[in-house]
Amino acid sequence: MTLPSIANPDLATLFDNKPRWNLPDHRRSGFHNLHTTMRYAMSLRAPGVLPFRKEVDWTIGERPGVARYLAMPHFSAFVVVRGERILYEAYAPDFGPERPHPIMSITKTTLNLMLGRAVADGLVNLDARVGTYLPEIGTGYAEATVKAVADMNVANDFSEDYSDPYAAVYDEDSALGWRLPLDGQKEGTTRSFICGITGGDLANRTGEVLYKSTNSDVLGWIIERVSGRALRDWLIEIIEAAGIEGCFHITCDREGVPLVCGGACLSARDLARYGLLFARKGEGVDGRRVGDAAFIEETRRNPGPPLLKPRDWVRYSRQTNTDGTFLGHGGFGGQYMLANPDTGTVVVYFSVLENNSAMDSDFTGPLVKMMAELAAQC
Repeated sequence: MTLPSIANPDLATLFDNKPRWNLPDHRRSGFHNLHTTMRYAMSLRAPGVLPFRKEVDWTIGERPGVARYLAMPHFSAFVVVRGERILYEAYAPDFGPERPHPIMSITKTTLNLMLGRAVADGLVNLDARVGTYLPEIGTGYAEATVKAVADMNVANDFSEDYSDPYAAVYDEDSALGWRLPLDGQKEGTTRSFICGITGGDLANRTGEVLYKSTNSDVLGWIIERVSGRALRDWLIEIIEAAGIEGCFHITCDREGVPLVCGGACLSARDLARYGLLFARKGEGVDGRRVGDAAFIEETRRNPGPPLLKPRDWVRYSRQTNTDGTFLGHGGFGGQYMLANPDTGTVVVYFSVLENNSAMDSDFTGPLVKMMAELAAQC
């Protein structure tokens, strides 16, 4: 006797080539529960917690730019910290300080810390070809330099246009466990997917960033290969240095490879604790250190290509965004984390955009400017 089953409704593709959790009508609930929705995941906790104390500056919430973003229907959480002090925090009625939230592509910033350490230890040469470290990689990456991959400066056939429901980025979802494979499609893995990406002339001739999340998974694979250490071990080291209080959840593929391009979920306070690693240039709790201070400074001073207009005042650099002062990154759906090493301030904003693409540069551009100004002044 064979017992029948039905496709898991959260992960089944319904329309617009998206699973239910990522459709606009379900996305807020999908985001707020993503750490339990994905097929494969791991959770990490730190043995020691960086303690926070509240010293609230109510004038922060009265700033017009801040008040505007806290009033938006997309809003989930907002936190401003400096050192061990919470200067301001606010949450949506359906969210709270202990709730984990997807940080999506903010996860990529972990690679700045990993790559910085690998470069400082002489394990990676930024000018070397990717194929030097990953001889099995496909034509979409083999001849690109590690630096070009880190700076989102590679041209290949992978498309991350979220406004196109049939862009390659959505094909990747089934390899990541973010949706079920389509009928007749075999479930792949992160690394089988990136090995299948093709390309010819990989030089970016656009003069602006060519954003591809697969770049981050390539870097993660290189770091694991040259160090002989699993990405899980690198992540544990980062989480322990940050001293996060709750769980750091990260989705994986079927082989257990962490989705370093965008799979992490954690609370707003814990993302602020993590951001403080950049504000302190790698210094963590209890004498722990991650990344490399010189590499972090070089990330700010010698960035890669500019982002697309109207955010071309920000440049992409070694898996972060920078304007020469702050280090940060955004995430699918409306997230942003920004750290200012000059002031020691970190600002975190969570939201869930409910338009078709879950992306909006008119929303994100002013948000980043508001956060950068706040971090510079606090």
